[in-house]
Amino acid sequence: MAGAGGGGCPAGGNDFQWCFSQVKGAIDEDVAEADVISTVEFNYSGDLLATGDKGGRVVIFQREQENKSRPHSRGEYNVYSTFQSHEPEFDYLKSLEIEEKINKIRWLPQQNAAHFLLSTNDKTIKLWKISERDKRAEGYNLKDEDGRLRDPFRITALRVPILKPMDLMVEASPRRIFANAHTYHINSISVNSDHETYLSADDLRINLWHLEITDRSFNIVDIKPANMEELTEVITAAEFHPHQCNVFVYSSSKGTIRLCDMRSSALCDRHSKFFEEPEDPSSRSFFSEIISSISDVKFSHSGRYMMTRDYLSVKVWDLNMESRPVETHQVHEYLRSKLCSLYENDCIFDKFECCWNGSDSAIMTGSYNNFFRMFDRDTRRDVTLEASRESSKPRASLKPRKVCTGGKRKKDEISVDSLDFNKKILHTAWHPADNVIAVAATNNLYIFQDKIN
Repeated sequence: MAGAGGGGCPAGGNDFQWCFSQVKGAIDEDVAEADVISTVEFNYSGDLLATGDKGGRVVIFQREQENKSRPHSRGEYNVYSTFQSHEPEFDYLKSLEIEEKINKIRWLPQQNAAHFLLSTNDKTIKLWKISERDKRAEGYNLKDEDGRLRDPFRITALRVPILKPMDLMVEASPRRIFANAHTYHINSISVNSDHETYLSADDLRINLWHLEITDRSFNIVDIKPANMEELTEVITAAEFHPHQCNVFVYSSSKGTIRLCDMRSSALCDRHSKFFEEPEDPSSRSFFSEIISSISDVKFSHSGRYMMTRDYLSVKVWDLNMESRPVETHQVHEYLRSKLCSLYENDCIFDKFECCWNGSDSAIMTGSYNNFFRMFDRDTRRDVTLEASRESSKPRASLKPRKVCTGGKRKKDEISVDSLDFNKKILHTAWHPADNVIAVAATNNLYIFQDKIN
């Protein structure tokens, strides 16, 4: 198969090829922990792409305008702004270090010339404003050009300041800091479709914030038991519905998803809908509970479906059917026989994310060995691709990869035993309109796009 066809491709549903576009980041054998990318997010137009890393930095890439001389070439993404979003802190009450690592970034819909985004580490959410300046005022009355105050007795005439062009400066300034509302680590933030509120979720609670108010939030879900010894599950991810501002979902470590309606009560401890797939008793094992934990939940753009990712599979649910998913796609079924060693090296607790393409016809999620998987929902075909510098020549087509599980290995296949579990694609993002994807592989950001003939 050439690629994930139907993923919004123009040629009447023909398969297209994914090809290499760019890679950002140093070629380092010895990667510093701070440089590891921990989240990737396109903004609503897809013209900006933000990454956060374990060192608390946010890097924003901007898509260049398309080149008139090469009409078929898509604009490349180049660094637009880099800023330190979070610093390491120390909680003296609990004697705990709070990492600066960026857990999530969420863009706000653009309202004016500036861009706004929310970024969060384990405890503190910040609202950043990213704005441009390409003019400066000259000819102040009370100051010289170099900024020194003028002698008031020498000022004999009024000057009208004039605006002069200057080199473009992109400034990132923190506008709000939402702190001290979470006892446990924040795993999700999600901006509401009303563009005024957002939610933040940790292991046991979900809070609702107003973007203008930093000193209080409303606790809308609390699953903390009176006796912590009775704790059986934790919240793993939460997201607002894309169109209905009163609806949100959250997933749990038990593999269940609860859909809540904020109109029914202020505290949404009682869900409106409960999505769970009954377990097959024949496949039950020691690892069943661990691998059924949901690491990510995402609504489709249409709002009709939602997708959940657990350790071995990605599932698509119809919001009108709670009993079982309408689609189940195996991501790396060949790892089922390796669960024991994955448990020993802690990989079994890796949290893979998933994303939809712009038309909801294809989905993408990551795997090990720098592999990532795409599933075409219309044709039910899938493909495994690799983010590697070996195939990083401009416009080089990505060759589908195959994993061999036993017996004789074919020439192009890679054996399960030689997969590198230190190389994992946890974070991916799909452009909201075009076939452009961003894939984070350790400290490198790969950008791939469909081949335009």
